[in-house]
Amino acid sequence: MHELSLCEGIIETITTQARQRGFSRVLRVWLEIGELANVELDALRFAFAATRRDTAAATAELDIITLPGRAHCLDCAQTVAVQQHFDPCPLCGGYHWRLLSGTELRIKELEVE
Repeated sequence: MHELSLCEGIIETITTQARQRGFSRVLRVWLEIGELANVELDALRFAFAATRRDTAAATAELDIITLPGRAHCLDCAQTVAVQQHFDPCPLCGGYHWRLLSGTELRIKELEVE
């Protein structure tokens, strides 16, 4: 379950920011996660609850913003939505596309005290 290591990194980042910026408590964390990031959202929520204990984020709520997968099709020169890495272009059926977004995983915002 790589979601546990992802949450450990998120909590480490939050802890570092708390020290550097002088806030004592995180009330809410907004994460942006791409549809193609291979993250199981329920497992991530569970891991977040486990890793936040005894940190500035001990009682923080987690909000997840899902970002769609987008690609530029090299066959039809259109920007299209993709659901999986090896899907064909929904417009022309081609498989030659360049991924533009959908693999992100980042802390978008923190609500702190």
